[in-house]
Amino acid sequence: MPSDAPHLTEVQQSSTELLKGHFLHAFRDMVRLPDGNTALREYVKHPGAVMIIPLLPQPDGSLRVVLERQYRYPVQQVMIEFPAGKLDPGEDILACARRELQEETGYRAAEWARAGVLHPVISYSTEFIEVWFARGLSQGVRQLDEGEFLDVFSATPVELLQWCREGKVTDAKTLTGMLWLQNVLSGAWALDWQAVA
Repeated sequence: MPSDAPHLTEVQQSSTELLKGHFLHAFRDMVRLPDGNTALREYVKHPGAVMIIPLLPQPDGSLRVVLERQYRYPVQQVMIEFPAGKLDPGEDILACARRELQEETGYRAAEWARAGVLHPVISYSTEFIEVWFARGLSQGVRQLDEGEFLDVFSATPVELLQWCREGKVTDAKTLTGMLWLQNVLSGAWALDWQAVA
């Protein structure tokens, strides 16, 4: 992507592969800085991911959202998160969102709306996460990956917002999802819903 601020742009001079694992692909690049000096930049290439904000209307007219509890080894704790997952090579982003929602929660959605994109760790990763809303949910059977363990539950937007404020939710994508949810529910941000067979 071309830079709209060339006076801030760093230009790659060389690149060294540090690690190519099953999931992570790490590099160390030498870059030329805007003032002509050079510096090292270490970063991880990531295939990209999706996050889903599943809306679950209740019989009394209230709304809940579907969430997950999952142990995240790098931070050594159980995290509260919106459903999410990484893109497979060549996979369509909406297809990934539909797959991840069904595999992790068992839900299928009749309607989908793309909210936007977030870059959770811009200082050391190319990762992007597409944010999608899902509604018209019907419950099915989960199909978790081998070695994947998580609880599925629901909460009201007010409960989730409180957990964010109290520090019970610290996952960056879920905090961003809460921002989207607040603005969508208030009417400040519109969504373009599409039916999906």
